[in-house]
Amino acid sequence: MIRRSLRDAAQLTNKVSVRTIATYGYLALLAGLTLGANYLSREYTTSHSDSAIEVVYLVIALILLSSVDVRIERGRLSLSGIAIGAGAMLLSPLHATIVGLSLGIPMARRGHWPILGNTIMAATYACFGALIAARLRSEGTLTLESRVLVLIVMNVASWILVGIGLSLRSGESLRSIFKHNFTAPFYVAYAYFALASLLTSYVLDGSLLGYLLSTIVFVLALALTDTIAGRRVMQVLESELSDADRHLFHSRAVEGVVHNLRNHLATAAGYLKEIQLNRLDPVNRDAVETASAAANDAVTVLRGLSQGATPRVSYATEPVDLNELMHRALGMARPRARAKEIELGARESAEDVKVRADPLLLREVITNLINNAIDAAPPKGRVDVITGRRGNGWPFVTVADNGPGVADEHRHHLFEPHFTTKESGTGIGLFMSYGVVREHQGSLSYEGSKRGAVFTVSLPPYPR
Repeated sequence: MIRRSLRDAAQLTNKVSVRTIATYGYLALLAGLTLGANYLSREYTTSHSDSAIEVVYLVIALILLSSVDVRIERGRLSLSGIAIGAGAMLLSPLHATIVGLSLGIPMARRGHWPILGNTIMAATYACFGALIAARLRSEGTLTLESRVLVLIVMNVASWILVGIGLSLRSGESLRSIFKHNFTAPFYVAYAYFALASLLTSYVLDGSLLGYLLSTIVFVLALALTDTIAGRRVMQVLESELSDADRHLFHSRAVEGVVHNLRNHLATAAGYLKEIQLNRLDPVNRDAVETASAAANDAVTVLRGLSQGATPRVSYATEPVDLNELMHRALGMARPRARAKEIELGARESAEDVKVRADPLLLREVITNLINNAIDAAPPKGRVDVITGRRGNGWPFVTVADNGPGVADEHRHHLFEPHFTTKESGTGIGLFMSYGVVREHQGSLSYEGSKRGAVFTVSLPPYPR
């Protein structure tokens, strides 16, 4: 068993290193292609004089627009695409590339992978869009049809580039990435970006009025997105508060019941132990042994309920890395996944995802969520485990499956004791997991969709 675990860990490490090399090789290829495209289009860049003020303006706009994003099913879309789209239609390939490269500035706090990945890919599709615009430009202007075509081609290129990058990075297939990300909210968000880019390309003409109007477009986009994001956050907070209230109510009820029952069962078990079995006839001996076993089983169940209500957390002296816990939990769940031919996907965060935690309890939480996802997924289905950091800096672990999800009528019972939709389930796993995460001052939330269930554990970062 130990040798198998070590072999699995070595294979996983090799896969991660190969993916890392492939990812950075892919980024180097994109960087080389972008440099080559700018070199080949140098004559057009020289003849197409762009205003330095306009370039700086779009760079500043991109940085500010990146402060707000649109949340979709498995990630977030930054409003920076508005400035990049406008730059592709208005600027030369070189200056559009510079606007795309400026995306690295707001990414500075998110780690080297987000900086490199987002910066290089943004520069590449910005340059590509500008090259298309240069081909379509006639008499110094672009028609409406041409601008729309530039935006469509550039956005499709960005989807492909980012999809390949994520596939190389995480090991997830392109088909799965497109399936889980190309949803209705995704298309709506991109249509929204494209419309704002189109308006900006018309009003940003180098005049003071043009800068004022384009600023109004950006402010309206920020305000609208911030309002939508605020409502989404409120909905999530209300849902989590409701879950917390229900869990706290059941925990207090369980604590009182468990305390009383354990005392009574302990008394009964004590008297049963004092009975001398060798003096009883076989029938009575079997009855006493059965009663003793039942009492012991009841004490075990009650102990589990008690731990779920108020788990005893023993914090490690060193920070706990969620990436390591994720891989350990995956290793423990792998035999269960093999039985159903479930494909396990892991997307490890390149950022610091260390937390103050009880590593054993937290690993049990993640393992339980993965096992639940495996049970919910169809045969030959897929379960993805992702680590990362939220916008507020909190590390998180997300477990997603492609099963049927949780029915609306069952949603508000998820974290209650003994609630389960599985035929052989006990309904204790999620209840205990919620209690463990709560004791860590974190949150365990559920997001459902037609593509399955998504559970996310968010925890405060390790204090520095």
